[in-house]
Amino acid sequence: MFRRSVRITAYTLSAVLLCAGMNMDVHAATGGISSVLPTSGISVALDDGTTMESLQSQSGNDTIQLASLVNAEQVDEAKAAAIAEAVAQERAEEEALFKNLVIAQVNAYVNVRSLPSEEGEIVGKLYNNSVGTFISEENGWYQIQSGNVVGYVKGEYCVTGDEAIALAKQVGTRIATVTCDGLYVRKEANTDCAILGMVAFEDDLLVLDETDTWVLVDIEEGTGWVSRDYVTLHTEFVQAESKAEEEARLAKEAEERRRAQEAARQATASQSSNSSTSYGIDPGSVTISGDSEMGVAVAEYAVQFVGNPYKWGGTSLTDGADCSGFVMSVYANFGVSLPHSSSADRKQGYAVDGLENAQPGDLICYSGHVALYIGDGNIVHASTSKTGIIISKADYKKILAIRRIF
Repeated sequence: MFRRSVRITAYTLSAVLLCAGMNMDVHAATGGISSVLPTSGISVALDDGTTMESLQSQSGNDTIQLASLVNAEQVDEAKAAAIAEAVAQERAEEEALFKNLVIAQVNAYVNVRSLPSEEGEIVGKLYNNSVGTFISEENGWYQIQSGNVVGYVKGEYCVTGDEAIALAKQVGTRIATVTCDGLYVRKEANTDCAILGMVAFEDDLLVLDETDTWVLVDIEEGTGWVSRDYVTLHTEFVQAESKAEEEARLAKEAEERRRAQEAARQATASQSSNSSTSYGIDPGSVTISGDSEMGVAVAEYAVQFVGNPYKWGGTSLTDGADCSGFVMSVYANFGVSLPHSSSADRKQGYAVDGLENAQPGDLICYSGHVALYIGDGNIVHASTSKTGIIISKADYKKILAIRRIF
């Protein structure tokens, strides 16, 4: 099934520097002071044993320093309140957008017609769980705009208004797009905890949870937190496809398959020795088969490199590659140019609807990660620096997209 997506984006504020190569040390206390409390006649002991009374009797510099700490705490509280207010406003605006959606609830698709009647010409298709923007209602028909399609859908096959708000959160895919290079993903929602991994500029990460200042995302090393200050958040939905777009897509897919197959026939596969690995599935135990001869050739070529190392930013199939570098270099051997970006790979080729329809050679796109399908429910991918290039089950985590090149 063809899928066209639209983004509803929310921009947020925060103040935590978490990108690799960006360093800022803030020292907000001296002399062991960990907190400042109001005096009101109360004798308060600080960490170093100094009492508030004795602190008041010290030099003027110490009094100024204490006042600075109080002011800093007040600034932090005001900043946190401002961030919370901004996030709340963004969520309210997003819900207002969701309320204005028309979401198809059908087995396959509902026709979009030129008139609010079954006599109207079919101008496009709105697939199940796909969305359009509500324009008006006439005789039980909703006029919508979805992608490049403007027309009418029968209201009984769709939901809108308050019902659409809850459904939109279920059918939409919440994505965080990284806005700096080398963003740390942390095990907890603070800067004092361990770093789980690092993600690249423009990586698209699946969002699992959100707070006012942190976002829980899924990466290859597991689930972890990133600062909202270094991502933009949006919700992706599938949109309608017009008749003209469907015809153009089918023609383009046929031409791309022809060109890719021709390039693959002319390519000479290079040889690489297998290295042993203690991770993933044994290459000798997998079966590579499918209807696409060229796709099978890609998969067979790719599994030769199982056991070779993972390297951040790398593109070498023998000396080290990251996930998109591995996919890019495998396909380069067959004369096909792909970007060195897991998020950009989600837009290559054309969509495949569901893992059950995947063929060897398809790109399997995850949150901030991409792999090659090799058949029988398996993928080969440059996983992590710990595992290197391995074979895994394709459904080991949520799949965001499947794209076919051949």
